[in-house]
Amino acid sequence: MKSPQLLDHRGEPVRKADLKAEVAAATTSGVRSPTTGYPGDGLTPSSLGSILKAADAGDAIRYLELAETIEERDPHYSGVLRTRRLSVAQLTPTVKPASDAAEDVDKAKMVEDWLDRDELSDELFDILDTLGKGYSATEILWDTSEGQWMPRKLELRDPRWFRFHRHDLTTPQLLDVAGQEQPMPAFKFIFATIKAKSGLPIRAGLARIAMWPYLFKKFTERDWAIFTQTYGQPLRLGRFGPNASEEDKRTLLRAVSNIAGDCAAIVPESMLIEFVTAPNVGAAHALYKERAAWLDEQVSKLVLGQTATTDAKTGGLGSGTEHRQVQEDIERADAKALGAIINRDLIQPWMQLNFGPQKTYPRLVIAREESEDLKAMADALGPMIDRGLEVDQAEIRDKFGLSAPKSGAKLMRGSNPAASPDPGPNPPPDAGVTDPTDPNSKFKGNPGEIKRVEARPGIETALNAEGPSTARKTASTPDGVLADRMQLEAAPAMEAMLARIEAMMTRATSLPELREMLLNGFPDVDSATLQQVLATGFLAATLGGRVAAEEEAAG
Repeated sequence: MKSPQLLDHRGEPVRKADLKAEVAAATTSGVRSPTTGYPGDGLTPSSLGSILKAADAGDAIRYLELAETIEERDPHYSGVLRTRRLSVAQLTPTVKPASDAAEDVDKAKMVEDWLDRDELSDELFDILDTLGKGYSATEILWDTSEGQWMPRKLELRDPRWFRFHRHDLTTPQLLDVAGQEQPMPAFKFIFATIKAKSGLPIRAGLARIAMWPYLFKKFTERDWAIFTQTYGQPLRLGRFGPNASEEDKRTLLRAVSNIAGDCAAIVPESMLIEFVTAPNVGAAHALYKERAAWLDEQVSKLVLGQTATTDAKTGGLGSGTEHRQVQEDIERADAKALGAIINRDLIQPWMQLNFGPQKTYPRLVIAREESEDLKAMADALGPMIDRGLEVDQAEIRDKFGLSAPKSGAKLMRGSNPAASPDPGPNPPPDAGVTDPTDPNSKFKGNPGEIKRVEARPGIETALNAEGPSTARKTASTPDGVLADRMQLEAAPAMEAMLARIEAMMTRATSLPELREMLLNGFPDVDSATLQQVLATGFLAATLGGRVAAEEEAAG
């Protein structure tokens, strides 16, 4: 049976013969030369406008060369762009199998084994060159030496060697050695586009936006250098007397001219050298510095979305934590986009080459591991497990980074405070009894006391009594026995409720949030045990009161 024709996501047929050779390597002759131009030399607003217009028309060579130039000549832009790329490149990718089937798990394991390579971080960093230039093309070098297709290396190719089809300016094409545009071979490239704004890929890179602040800052730096050279040193003024000869004047001029570099001069006693300093040099110097710093801040906002992680400032809009959250949002979006690109251009083609078309494929996920409040989780789980919640031990071990105990290992076990203590060989009649119908229950063990109910003191008696209040009967009285019994029976249910409230208070960050947690959480609380205890206690009190009233009436 003939195997089906494989197609990439653009509909291009796969030619396996093309996959085994490098198709976009540099050449010593032809258009794919590693030698670059330097359009940044003598850049003006007019020439920059021409470069951008040519790129919009499909000729992006000078634009790409200028994007490379500003990364080399602007330390601030290079630093923030590198920070953004490294924040994603250093994340550890994970692989999710298509399903729990053994076959899908094995495919995911094959991808995981390939990811465990020292070169991966650098390869991801190169793919993220798309952030600055608008797109990047990484050639996949396949290896079939072991009888199956395996990515051997991911090689970044010069973006100047690629074009976009003239009819839409979105379909990428490869330049051959003769400079002719050819369709990109299927399953051969990771073509990444992570846009800073919507629109054509060539207009969606960060470098296009950063070129204008770069140009203005270079003008500022040039003016600053001229100002520093002119006013950085005081004016040297030489004075000569009326009887000075021409030779004396020439000597004085040489001394004034050379004193700045030599820091020493010899002149006749009749001559004088003065140093004149401009009074507003400091203020003018700060003007250039502030303008350059302001332009750097705009670039920080462009690339990182904030400025707090690049320049420390006192006060300002938002705190450092809020600015870091903005940077994390950008990192999360970049990582998600990069993972989708690799799944589309590498993982799925890899699986198709080895196993044919599949309904579902292993999925690469690039994301920073979210930190969890393990203490809050432990505090919340304890009461719920005590109430009967069943939790997978393996899942809890994974959360806390604990391994499963090996056979014969010495285990650590905690004490259970809720467990009943050992009553010993001669337990008391009521030890461990929780059922009111038990023969040893105080309710049946003291029938006479229940009948002989003493009248409770009035409120005034309790308020006016000296010393401790007598409104609460001791355990020796019938109502005291009943109250103690109800407290004993209700303790487990009350402890579970209080533990849940404590867990909510620990996790809540404000009183309104705690209120919402209480309102949403307590409709599901099991209060049947507490209701039964209260009902039994009220019934015993009612029956005891009736018996006491009948005995008193009978005299």
